[in-house]
Amino acid sequence: MRILMSGRAALGLFVAAPFAFAPSAFGQDTAPPGDVTLTGSATALTDYRFRGISQSDKRFAVQGTIGVSHVSGFYATVFGSSIDDYVANGSDQEIDLIAGWSRTYGGTIVDIGMLYYYYPGSAGANTDFVEPYVSVAHMVGPARAKLTVNYAPKQKALSVGAGKEDNLYVAGDVAMGIPTTPFSLSAHVGHSFGPSYLTIGKGYTDWGVGVSYTWKALTFGVNYVDTDKHLPIIDSAGRTRDSAKAGVVGSIGVAF
Repeated sequence: MRILMSGRAALGLFVAAPFAFAPSAFGQDTAPPGDVTLTGSATALTDYRFRGISQSDKRFAVQGTIGVSHVSGFYATVFGSSIDDYVANGSDQEIDLIAGWSRTYGGTIVDIGMLYYYYPGSAGANTDFVEPYVSVAHMVGPARAKLTVNYAPKQKALSVGAGKEDNLYVAGDVAMGIPTTPFSLSAHVGHSFGPSYLTIGKGYTDWGVGVSYTWKALTFGVNYVDTDKHLPIIDSAGRTRDSAKAGVVGSIGVAF
């Protein structure tokens, strides 16, 4: 989920990932029925944005998620998305493997986990990296407020030419459903602290607002996404676009 330039080649609308683990890790053979839950989704988007930066050259992307969770709070998920080849040295797909634990304490949800970003087909380049995260969410009136901190420790894949670099991302999100309607509203602001390949130089701030409509298993979304960064990218067709420029992202998703 980043832009890797110089030949190596970053708000997904929904990252339920953002995980694949051995079935035994979730007690599939020993847990009573109902202790394990499987979920999945598929989404089509007009642009795949990660922390405000386009991963699909401002073109359509398709994504899929499958996850498994246990009543103990442990979960694992695999998230996949199509990406443009400038993101990770020619790779045209991103696969996120995530494992974590979540628990509710008096209405406050604490979530701790680890992300592994994998880019198959990157011709052996250092593109994959790990990123632990923690989030705390709580209901404030009718709205659900969440604070998330992602920290990627020093790794070669994050280098901007000065050895290994790390990266810190702090974000706040608010979401609420409109009573008696199928509509929901959301707002987001985040800051990436650089320098690393996740920021392509200095740190920057991203933000966005969105509205979604749910009908049965389908969700339709429209999000406005923007940043205070400029990041011109030359794609494989020789065209230059500012991948961090403001844009409107539409999506259609189905949950199962």
